[in-house]
Amino acid sequence: MSADAVLADDPATAWKRWHEHRTATVSAPYGPLSLTGTHWLADYSEGRIPAVPGVWHATDGGVTLTAAEGDGISLDAEPFTGDAVLAADGAPPSHSRVAVGDVRLVVLRREGDWAVRVFDPAAPGRAAFEGIEATPYDPAYAVPGRFRPYGASRTVQVENADGRSRGLGLGGELSFEFEGARHALQVAVDEGDGSLWAVIGDATGGRSSYRFRFLKPGIPAADGSITVDLNRVQLPPCAFADHFICPFPPPGNTLPFELAAGERRLKGALAGAI
Repeated sequence: MSADAVLADDPATAWKRWHEHRTATVSAPYGPLSLTGTHWLADYSEGRIPAVPGVWHATDGGVTLTAAEGDGISLDAEPFTGDAVLAADGAPPSHSRVAVGDVRLVVLRREGDWAVRVFDPAAPGRAAFEGIEATPYDPAYAVPGRFRPYGASRTVQVENADGRSRGLGLGGELSFEFEGARHALQVAVDEGDGSLWAVIGDATGGRSSYRFRFLKPGIPAADGSITVDLNRVQLPPCAFADHFICPFPPPGNTLPFELAAGERRLKGALAGAI
């Protein structure tokens, strides 16, 4: 086996590359650090959002945007004036349909409510970013697990980071053993590729780690087996910008031990701010 193949199979090296990729992704021009606002249209009955050009109204068919020549709005990379009906953006913010110069305006829908998000590469949070504090790879935190799907999908109401309660869809239970004890987490299942993800808390939350984190172990095998690599727990988007509406852990998803692994919190000045 070549040296390159050995490195590719080395879990510590793979984790290092994952961490570097995460750092690059969150600090990209339209990554989570660039979010400067989430504006719910129900709060602006006249359609005028402060510091956001255009007139925005939620309708049964989507969001109606009315733009005047002086607004400087582009739609699908072309200067735009007049009226357009927009659906929720499915693409990343860097490919959103509406822009004002370098700023991207993203249409969002959650449980029937419409909002406009603003992503600005010049956001103060992005400029102040010094990195993600993360614990180096420890093989003890990579353990075998098993996914058991529910007979039917379930939805639980959980508080979100913006103080509102919303439904969190759950597709099954992910179980694993750690330090001689069995643990089980309620997990969501991505409708696109079948990958699992969970919102979890632990005994370090709000102390040496952010108050909660995300676990994304991947796609289980046909028999439900899957590696639960706790080295790759990651910060939720709301750790990078207050304007995200991340769900808190559902009942039962707070681990009783100190998960001193994976991404812990932001480095530097931002660590105490969010």
